[in-house]
Amino acid sequence: MAAQKINEALEHIAKAEKYLKTGFLKWKPDYDSAATEYGKAAVAFKNAKQFDQAREACLREAEAHENNKALFHAAKAYEQAGMMLKEMQRLPEAVQLIEKASMMYLENGTPDTAAIALERAGKLIENVSPEKAVQLYQQAASVFENEERLRQALEMLGKASRLLVRGRRLDEAALSLQKEKSIYKEIENYPTCYKKTIAQVLVHLHRNDYVAAERCVRESYSIPGFNGSEDCAALEQLLEGYDQQDQDQVSEVCNSPLFKYMDNDYAKLGLTLVVPGGGMKKKSPNAAQDKARGPAAAGSHADEEEDEYSGGLC
Repeated sequence: MAAQKINEALEHIAKAEKYLKTGFLKWKPDYDSAATEYGKAAVAFKNAKQFDQAREACLREAEAHENNKALFHAAKAYEQAGMMLKEMQRLPEAVQLIEKASMMYLENGTPDTAAIALERAGKLIENVSPEKAVQLYQQAASVFENEERLRQALEMLGKASRLLVRGRRLDEAALSLQKEKSIYKEIENYPTCYKKTIAQVLVHLHRNDYVAAERCVRESYSIPGFNGSEDCAALEQLLEGYDQQDQDQVSEVCNSPLFKYMDNDYAKLGLTLVVPGGGMKKKSPNAAQDKARGPAAAGSHADEEEDEYSGGLC
């Protein structure tokens, strides 16, 4: 079966080369017919599991389409060549060809196809080179945003943000999350804005930047419905605990369902958050008792302290 497919592919290549030849009565190569034959050869090689030969046939197909000024079809052929490299686990080379295809899609005036190609390249390389995947997702987001396809842009930005957090590139993650939140606010998806604010605060606190975290919450008060939401209350409690170095309070907030059921990368930030100094601010025994016994007991305890020094210091 494989030998038959290889022979079939070689026949198509021979036909393609014949179409490209010129002579006394044929002054111009027939690029269109040649491209068709190279495409058929690529399919036959692929079916025979001869991926390197399939890649070569795709590249020849792309070149023929380029010579024929058929940029969209050339881009498709480059993308297919990239897929053949993927089959051979040559992922960085595959991504290079898919990026080239995306540029041609843009040049051809089909930006949506370009963005989808960039996303596909990002998925291919994500486990091998997260840094490259972030770049590809951000490029795809930019293309979608220019086309005012904001939901698709947000999907790409979300992937980039999570990869940045996973790679501990927290400064960049903070910027990426801010862009996400701005677009969600623009399309009036306010509940998701609240979730992005939580993610931002966790990122800032892991950056040891309490001021930025507090500012982030303060700025979010302008988002309709945020003030008075459970997200807002939890963040205020988190910031209070962090500022007072109360690890118990911080852990309690970060272990709440609101935080635990976020995207995994952000949930992990919550579960690993440690207050400054890594310690726990101890509450005094009297304070704990007063809390249990109520306000009256607290007032009584305060009076006792005042009486102790009422006679002055000796």
